[in-house]
Amino acid sequence: MTTANNPRESYYERTGEHRYKPTAHAGGAWNADEQHFSPLAGLIAHELDRHLAQRPGNLVLTRISYDILGFLALDECEITVTTLRPGRTIELLEAVAVIGARPVVRARAWLMAPLDSSSVADSPVDPLPAPDALAPWAMDEEWDGGYVSSLDVRRTPPSRRGRTAAWVSARVDLVAGEPISPLASYVALVDTANGIAVQQDPTAWMFPNLDLTVHLHRQPQGPWTGLDTTVTFGPTGQGLTSSVLHDVHGPVGRAEQILTVRPLPHG
Repeated sequence: MTTANNPRESYYERTGEHRYKPTAHAGGAWNADEQHFSPLAGLIAHELDRHLAQRPGNLVLTRISYDILGFLALDECEITVTTLRPGRTIELLEAVAVIGARPVVRARAWLMAPLDSSSVADSPVDPLPAPDALAPWAMDEEWDGGYVSSLDVRRTPPSRRGRTAAWVSARVDLVAGEPISPLASYVALVDTANGIAVQQDPTAWMFPNLDLTVHLHRQPQGPWTGLDTTVTFGPTGQGLTSSVLHDVHGPVGRAEQILTVRPLPHG
């Protein structure tokens, strides 16, 4: 229970203007000393929000593409944001997350000025069943790590390996004591897709993603992130996690993750 003397827990605590310290809730699935990429992706989106709030305009994010450059140590990180292509109607931003003086994530985000196209808004994608209509799934029985343990997951029964849909919500805040936009909170859960539609036993195989690209045709609303996910493994060590993204009002976009598939080393 959250009270004034017992504040809600979080994935990160601010330690400087653009510096953050991860808590145990950000812990990764394959390595106890690594942070899960999902909350870090949300933290980067939060820093993009803070950058945009410093100047006038109402641009909205339509695509964000993350490249994971190396090991994400469970240690303090600093995020810098720069404008690569300024504009009143279209803008390109870049964010770089640094841990231990080494860049570990580089993200680029396209933003556009909103325009009323509600008269032609349509999608052939059917909405997912509501979160309350699905049974809770104890994801931490299949996966380790503080991040997985922080989640409330409602999943449809998988029809086969590598295919399922789920709703994901966080039981902790992204950053301690800070307001977070619905977009950043939503994006902070998208990378979970790689763990909900398991293609192979994660105690026998590793399949971490090298990137995450999110395209949005509508700004998502929380607190649930809906993932209609398909995971494919190829024959030469590559895999692909593809998700149609939803909120409780319907589809909002798509996400793609390229995977490196390899046997889990033992001993």
